[in-house]
Amino acid sequence: MAKVQLKEMSAGEYEVFLNRSAKDYANDKVEAGTWSEDEAMARSLESFQKYLPEGKDTKDAFLYTVVDQEIGNEVGYVWFNIAEEPTGRTTFIYDILIYEEYQGKGYGKATMSAVDEAAREQGAYKISLHVFGHNQRAFQLYQKVGYEVTDISMTKKL
Repeated sequence: MAKVQLKEMSAGEYEVFLNRSAKDYANDKVEAGTWSEDEAMARSLESFQKYLPEGKDTKDAFLYTVVDQEIGNEVGYVWFNIAEEPTGRTTFIYDILIYEEYQGKGYGKATMSAVDEAAREQGAYKISLHVFGHNQRAFQLYQKVGYEVTDISMTKKL
């Protein structure tokens, strides 16, 4: 299996992440039928402003570049937040991306394992995430690494 390291994003890496992630999120919301193309980018940027009001320095937000430990290449990124809930500290993964040329090589699984460890180090007892229904590859990865479906929303176009 690939071995990865989570490296705190630099300011430059954060800008690249923000631009790509906001576009990807807008496109996913359009594909899911939640937002129109006209409004998608503005709404996506509003979401990022809401959840990352201080950018990469937002309290309880963890933004990492995923680096292959052996060759040193950047293979993707991950963003998660840790929150204090009545049941304890929980983690929510907002975004994870393994760049296309590195997909299917074990980096996704290795990254999820690294996130588990980082969350444990922060005292979290649980990790949650959202996956779009059209992203079957990610859905299958999450199931392979132990995630369970907690609820399902479904839509039918008329």
